[in-house]
Amino acid sequence: MAMQKSSTELRPRSPGVGEAGEAGEAGEAETLEGRPMRADARRNRELLVAAAKEVFSSQGAGASMEAIAKQAGVGVGTLYRHFPNRLDLVEAVYETDVEELWESAQRVVAELEPWPAVEAFFVAFKRYTQTKRTLMAELHQAFEKNPDMRSRARGRIDASFDLVIDRAKAAGAVRGDVTGADVVQLVGPICTNTGIEPGQAARLLGMVLDGLRADAAGTALA
Repeated sequence: MAMQKSSTELRPRSPGVGEAGEAGEAGEAETLEGRPMRADARRNRELLVAAAKEVFSSQGAGASMEAIAKQAGVGVGTLYRHFPNRLDLVEAVYETDVEELWESAQRVVAELEPWPAVEAFFVAFKRYTQTKRTLMAELHQAFEKNPDMRSRARGRIDASFDLVIDRAKAAGAVRGDVTGADVVQLVGPICTNTGIEPGQAARLLGMVLDGLRADAAGTALA
């Protein structure tokens, strides 16, 4: 089994300058000061985040930073200019996944009928959790280092579920005694528990969907 890289993997002393057409250290300083990122730098950052997600998915949490840079088609120096250590990259991947989940919620609500939207959103949520399962240990470190990120992400996830579930409730497709927060508590552990096999997770999610239908019995235990 590949050894997991340290979350505090440090930037090389001589990363190189100007890879993939990106600005050198002066351009980086402007970005760190909060000024708009150059178009080429922004493109490289997006390439790196997408590559990291793909490499983590295929190689696991032990994937090297070098493999991610190679997948993105940029030099290692470019990677470390954007993400000085491994944990910075993990945070960026996670935040991108959360934003994609929110976009999925908006899209299914705009394009599908209420109940099919709920089903499609469950698929999107399961997809969102795949990277989280892979990077669980490093994400715990990231949350400890940056609790505001965890709070922002939780708010975004809750808002995504509320958008889909509240619309379905209003249409009479979902039982009226549940909330988006209830559904998060049901499906979150199913999708993120590494001890649950994919087939079992699919069956459990199907049970949750059956229980959400408007015609499901509204039994509440004392």
